Amino acid sequence: MRRHPRRGEAGLPVTGAAQGPSSPSPRGAAVGRGIGIGLMYGLWKPRVLGAWRVPAAGPVILAVNHAHNIDGPMLMGTAPRPVHFLIKKEAFVGPLDPFLRAIGQLKVDRTTVDRTAVTDALGVLESGGVLGIFPEGTRGEGDFASLRAGLAYFAVRSGAPIVPVAVLGSTERRGRLISALPPLRSRVDVVFGDPFEAGDGSGRRTRKALDEATVRIQGRLTAHLDEARRFTGR
Repeated sequence: MRRHPRRGEAGLPVTGAAQGPSSPSPRGAAVGRGIGIGLMYGLWKPRVLGAWRVPAAGPVILAVNHAHNIDGPMLMGTAPRPVHFLIKKEAFVGPLDPFLRAIGQLKVDRTTVDRTAVTDALGVLESGGVLGIFPEGTRGEGDFASLRAGLAYFAVRSGAPIVPVAVLGSTERRGRLISALPPLRSRVDVVFGDPFEAGDGSGRRTRKALDEATVRIQGRLTAHLDEARRFTGR
């Protein structure tokens, strides 16, 4: 039976790795990665830089900028390991609901502290998997200008390293056939940065500690994005 998380020092749920029957499937995420590879490389021309920086095993959090709807699928198809993404609940509609669940993705309600999403996300990390997060919380400029506390909580709570990821080029031009998508066969750059630890080594999970971790994370993510833009010329 799934345990109900208690409230921690920072007001966020604290829970173990107990997983119920609806927990994200590692096999499903691997299937999702295969689908992502086929679609992303079939429709566009991803240029993947620094994928070797993603740890080959063990828990890791991929923190991705978010400027376009294809950024998540693009990362799923270019990351060296299967990724379980935290995805807004609004995307789980109609046939997409069972499909996203089947490929190991996590539904999250962004309007509240979603205990089920927190439990499942920590379960992914505690089982040595890869958690994908858009730390800005929603699609925007994709510049990491405003980060939510969720990324810091997951990183500090689990001890998993964060790998910053910059997806560049998805918003430069609109496609002729489908204006909501980048032009078919256009190049999209996916740049992975060096992994880093979010905590200060004290193990504290107070609100102050998470706020400080968020500031550190934002500095690292912004620096990576700036470097990725310089390197790719985008």
